Amino acid sequence: MAETGRAHHANRIYSTLSNAAAVGQSAVAASWSRSVVKYGLDPDHTRPPWRLGQAEFDAAFERLDPLIRLAQTSLDRLFQSVDDAGCCVLLTDREGIPLDRRGAAGDDLDFRNMGLWTGMVWSEASEGTNGVGTCVAEGRPLTIHRDQHFLTRNIGLSCTVAPIWDARGRLIATLDVSTCRADLTPAMLKLVASATVEAAHRIEAHHFRMAFPKARIVVAQDGAGGGSGLLAVDKGDLVIGASRAARLAYGLTDERLAQPFPAEDLLMGYEAKPGEELSVAERGVVQRALARANGNVSAAARALGVSRATMHRKLVRLGLERAR
Repeated sequence: MAETGRAHHANRIYSTLSNAAAVGQSAVAASWSRSVVKYGLDPDHTRPPWRLGQAEFDAAFERLDPLIRLAQTSLDRLFQSVDDAGCCVLLTDREGIPLDRRGAAGDDLDFRNMGLWTGMVWSEASEGTNGVGTCVAEGRPLTIHRDQHFLTRNIGLSCTVAPIWDARGRLIATLDVSTCRADLTPAMLKLVASATVEAAHRIEAHHFRMAFPKARIVVAQDGAGGGSGLLAVDKGDLVIGASRAARLAYGLTDERLAQPFPAEDLLMGYEAKPGEELSVAERGVVQRALARANGNVSAAARALGVSRATMHRKLVRLGLERAR
């Protein structure tokens, strides 16, 4: 019976790949095609996932160590939310290699035998269509459910994965929740996917904040890939960094971010005309002084080192007098 199931899975893959329209319309079929054409894989090969040697694993772990450290609380929280569904949690690098994991001790042997363990290589080139490898290849959250996997030996798995992007918008890691259970409902899979994506966004945001420790972090417009966009703004209100979501939302590139620019230009859709920059900056200084003084003009004037009369003239000139 098992042999029949294996043959059926392989036949289904090759039958789908013979239909060019199906390959073009299905993300899973497109990944199956890469598995066969680009990587030369056979869906029926039975060798276990490749495992790194200890020295290779240590080097990979060291490269991602800062992210692994800051992700600990998020990994714990995510595992607590999916443990009852018989899931394990894996944090992988951008090569698809799990470097940290969470799992119930009673399930460890099964997961280890399936290759869901640290040091295993889950790239698409090695394992064909699978949650981690295909997420890395496509750079988006996804679920590869059971017989959507390319290799027949992996069709008992259901894997939900979300990418994690670094402070420059490059893929740095993935967060994977996998299970061998066959009784998970579509509703449960959606909950697992939501929890996985939320945890990945949380890790990504923490990583972004650590990359700009002295900057003010502004939550900006959401990006096309989901998650709130984050902008790093310096003391001069200049944008000096943007998360991937913010880059997608505002069309920002490394080239644009190489030269800091006013946050107001981006957030308000307004760019000061020649000669207006000083007025804009001065208005901001006065408004902040008034806010800190709870609207008390005299106290704001003292904070700025000017007389009360000078302060009133500034309020009139800047169009702020009526607001007081």
